[in-house]
Amino acid sequence: MRLFVLVFLVLSGCAAPPAPQPRYHLGEPYREGGLWSYPKEDFALNEAGIAAIMPMATGLTANGELRDATAMVAAHRTLQLPAIVTVTNLENGRSIRLRVHERGPAMAGRVIAVSPRAAALLGATGAFRARVVLDGNASRAAIEGLAGLPALLPIATAPVGRVERESLAPPAGARGTTQTTQPGPRRDAEPVATAREPERLPEQVMQGAPDPGRIWLEAGRFFRRDLAQAQATRLGGRAEPFGPPGRQQQWRVRAGPYSSIAEADAALARALAMGQPDLRLAVE
Repeated sequence: MRLFVLVFLVLSGCAAPPAPQPRYHLGEPYREGGLWSYPKEDFALNEAGIAAIMPMATGLTANGELRDATAMVAAHRTLQLPAIVTVTNLENGRSIRLRVHERGPAMAGRVIAVSPRAAALLGATGAFRARVVLDGNASRAAIEGLAGLPALLPIATAPVGRVERESLAPPAGARGTTQTTQPGPRRDAEPVATAREPERLPEQVMQGAPDPGRIWLEAGRFFRRDLAQAQATRLGGRAEPFGPPGRQQQWRVRAGPYSSIAEADAALARALAMGQPDLRLAVE
């Protein structure tokens, strides 16, 4: 019996990894780390917050690619997958291009998780202040033709009623003609979605000036000042005007700034315990 169990464990350890099936992925809203996330296409993302390091794992990512801790890859809660982004470590100014192909980070208050190899190149050993900027053109190219893309909605033509008609003899003196039916426009075959090999981005680090900024806890944006003030009172923060003034003036609620990531995480945990639904840690 012991020999059978030993042989089974050895064979299980030698099992072939799952076959990758890269595809486009968006997905439904989901709850993780105490907060809801709502995936959507965004080709103009530019956000700054706290970044994490992806855990070592095997298997397939959310969009069917192989997990690889040595690749230039990342996880994001809401972006379309795959996507191409530039992640900058604001604490030392280092930047690198990464392919987003996984959902996460699991921990609340994190904007992105980078692979262990990417973290090493960015000079990070733990959570760090980061800016994430999406490359729109590269991201569109990355998803082009992938399996899983939603089909384009057909354009319906206006209905044509039944028309009664008959052939009449040509009038006197007119030259008879023979009607011919012209072929309609050729309809090319629909493009076939593929599961092509994902692009492996190079380990290319760019160096800029450090700009760590300050960490804030944001708890929603409102079009009414009274609602924003009520939320700020619950949070122990303040309501601030946001965006251009006018009839559609917005108000954002935030608390801070915090001197460290640990202090900001503690404030976030307190707000989560109060049941606040719309929270994020932002760097500004």
